[in-house]
Amino acid sequence: MKYVLITPARNEARLITKTLDSMVTQTLLPERWVIVDDGSTDRTAELVQSYSKRVPWIELVQRVQRVDRSFAAKVNAFNIGFERVSSLPFDVIGNLDADLSFDPDYLEFLMQKFSEDARLGVAGTPFIEHGYDSAKDSFEGENHVAGGCQLFRRQCFEEIGGYIGNPAGGIDWIAVTTARMKGWKTCSFPEKRFHHYRSLGTAERGIIASLFSYGEKDYYLGGSPVWQLFRVCYRGAKHPVGGFALLAGYCWAALRRTKRPISRELMSFHRREQMKKLRAILGAVLRFKKVDNFRVASAHNRGNL
Repeated sequence: MKYVLITPARNEARLITKTLDSMVTQTLLPERWVIVDDGSTDRTAELVQSYSKRVPWIELVQRVQRVDRSFAAKVNAFNIGFERVSSLPFDVIGNLDADLSFDPDYLEFLMQKFSEDARLGVAGTPFIEHGYDSAKDSFEGENHVAGGCQLFRRQCFEEIGGYIGNPAGGIDWIAVTTARMKGWKTCSFPEKRFHHYRSLGTAERGIIASLFSYGEKDYYLGGSPVWQLFRVCYRGAKHPVGGFALLAGYCWAALRRTKRPISRELMSFHRREQMKKLRAILGAVLRFKKVDNFRVASAHNRGNL
């Protein structure tokens, strides 16, 4: 199987060489890796160009400088990259962030998973970020594939309509959940990890502001109030101020009746998954069993296939 990668990058000079070095040492190389410099004001383009001059499958595309920063702009950059690879023969297309690293056999491992399972639509791995392990410290579970490195079977990507350019974010979540709603298997494989070097959502803001934003996102992506209360309590037990910020963001978005960028069908599907997951968690607690954050909803994912 063949794969291509696209990386929207903006002011990533401090970290992008980690990603570049990880890619050039991969045991299974891509047909093409398009890095779209999205108006950077630092040395991002210069660094990428130094690699592309000696690595034929790396291509740099530069966009003009812009003042605004939004997730919709990131999707626009991704789509520019997609135009550059759409005529190539490939089975899998991936979004790769510009601030991470991984083992030399990382992408060969994921491509093997696609070869073994024709129903696998989206694949990736958990990630490590400053001591945080998404497989252990989050309830997203193995059904969710983190946006840092997100690989799609080409048929699946085309069926879901690609990434949706929502300015406030959630583009990776919308893509993965839509794929699952349409019957594809989505899986994050715990045998591997990628290392993420910057806290999620903190590219141009602090951690508390990011958690407030995540609370807003939980609302406009259709999250259940019951699940949100559970999430706030879980976060608050570890970081009280962070838990409050998460709750404040959700409530603020609800009070403003923030427009949701998803369909009612997707919201209903999402809430059913959340409630099934919550019942599994509470059931384990009542039976005095240790809750496996990562696999708590696995049976549901397999049951849809």
